[in-house]
Amino acid sequence: MRLLQQTPGVASARALSEQEQQALLEPWFGPDLPLADLPVPQLIEIIEEGDGFDGAGLRLRLQAEVPGAVLDDHTRWRRPLVAAAGKLRLLGAVSILLIAGAVAAMVTLAANAALAANAQVIAVLRLVGATDGFIARAFVRRFTLRALGGATLGALAGAGALLLMPSAGETAGFLTGLSFVGWHWVFPLLVPLLTAAVAFAATAIAARRVLGDLR
Repeated sequence: MRLLQQTPGVASARALSEQEQQALLEPWFGPDLPLADLPVPQLIEIIEEGDGFDGAGLRLRLQAEVPGAVLDDHTRWRRPLVAAAGKLRLLGAVSILLIAGAVAAMVTLAANAALAANAQVIAVLRLVGATDGFIARAFVRRFTLRALGGATLGALAGAGALLLMPSAGETAGFLTGLSFVGWHWVFPLLVPLLTAAVAFAATAIAARRVLGDLR
């Protein structure tokens, strides 16, 4: 304990009582565990401060001064979790790009079909003096509003599904509680805006190309 108190980065160190250690083992061995008859190591809780302590240096000091002590900073199981979280983040970013590409492709196909189906109407509009910009804006506005409305309904449905999911309390399992927290609820609100922006760009490009081909 004196060694830990002298270690930089350690805010406090506290030896767990026999009752606390028994409470930790109770879910596995039951409430009647004879803790005094078992070779259970004395657990010490360390609270870090600032950037934390130097784990490698502390292990060397423990080996030299307290050979029986073992330092467990959870690095062994935390490192693969951090790596998995990074891969999940990358997978999420790729999924968003794929969804945006699929939205752009669907809107482009729908705009091409609508423009081709209204070729005679477009020809009449041109005869009465309508410019390609005026015609394109009509189609862009229509598809952008439809994409905005559909994405809004989808975002509301997704947010509602997340709200209905059970929350993860202190006794819940590991990696539970799939939901947004605090200001992260802004992200579902951005989905309709981003979808409308993708639809606007895709429709504008498709309209200019098709109108050019119909000349």
